[in-house]
Amino acid sequence: MPSMRIDRITLREIRLALKEPFRISSGVVQERRIMLLELHDASGATTWSECVAGELPNYSSETIDTAWLAISQWVAPRVIGREIAHPGELHEVLERDFREHRMAKAGVEMGCWGLAATLAGQPLARFIGGTRTQIAAGISLGIQASPAALIEKAGAALAEGYRKVKIKIEPGKDVEWLRAARAALGSDAHLMADANNAYTLDDTDRLAALDELDLMMIEQPLAHDDLVRHAALQRSLRTPICLDETITSLDRAQDMIALKSGRIINIKAGRVGGFAQSLAIHDLCESQGIPVWCGGMLESGIGRAYNVALASLPNFTLPGDVSPSARYWARDVVNPEWTMKNGMVTVPLDVPGIGVEVDTAMIESITVRREVLA
Repeated sequence: MPSMRIDRITLREIRLALKEPFRISSGVVQERRIMLLELHDASGATTWSECVAGELPNYSSETIDTAWLAISQWVAPRVIGREIAHPGELHEVLERDFREHRMAKAGVEMGCWGLAATLAGQPLARFIGGTRTQIAAGISLGIQASPAALIEKAGAALAEGYRKVKIKIEPGKDVEWLRAARAALGSDAHLMADANNAYTLDDTDRLAALDELDLMMIEQPLAHDDLVRHAALQRSLRTPICLDETITSLDRAQDMIALKSGRIINIKAGRVGGFAQSLAIHDLCESQGIPVWCGGMLESGIGRAYNVALASLPNFTLPGDVSPSARYWARDVVNPEWTMKNGMVTVPLDVPGIGVEVDTAMIESITVRREVLA
């Protein structure tokens, strides 16, 4: 691939209202404040990327506002004007004497992968080593008001063709909710639970009660930074534990495997600092027989393009959170919008770069903040 030299990055904040509120154990999201990045190469080529940090520090310590500051003050200055032979070299550049702020780093780093694919004339999925032409789609359901409401939502999702239904849970809205869903939807329904750190080891018996339901996994039941207690919990459960928030780097994935803190990893590129770490974690897990899947952060269609490319890698053997655009938005910011057929999302392999056209006119109309870094 030709080398690249980014001469400016434009940051934008847009607002997109969700079709319905999305509730997890730590809060409710009704409108997404989304940071988009437009990267301009000295050759004239451009691409778009997305920083997935949320509005509040309830998933990670980062927010859209901290990420905006970090990108403008520390991330972009390390990248703009630099001769980049390959985007894989940026992880080390961004980590040197610069701790955390992984979502901020990922917004720029992943954009450089998208730009490199464009310059190389390759679709992003193939550029990073993807092998799939389609990926299985899963849906994530926020915490519902009642078991009946959950059954209705999950049943509708399965009828639409989703290959996995992820059900958010919290103490008091867990065992009975999931038991009712399993009874109503049948033993063949692919169900999993996601706790978003809502439990402690004192809840071991309650979580062990889920073993009878043959769930695909229980995602991140304990604290966001814990490995030791997850190992103790996994020893008490037949159901696999999947770690999400805990896995922030390759080192943490190695620790999970060594301690047997879980049996599955949800790879979110923004959470681990970008594609270089995502690829390294994928390769480690593949070598160790640990299945992975791609989680979502309520991204726009731009962020979803990167998720789809990532999920095309061979060890993404479980359905990810790659729902079509219409699941969340009345109108997405890309053309064509992401769609699903028979539970599968097609990997765009017919155009170089991220595979979708960005609707710049729409983005301009909903931009509430902008900054050009040059």
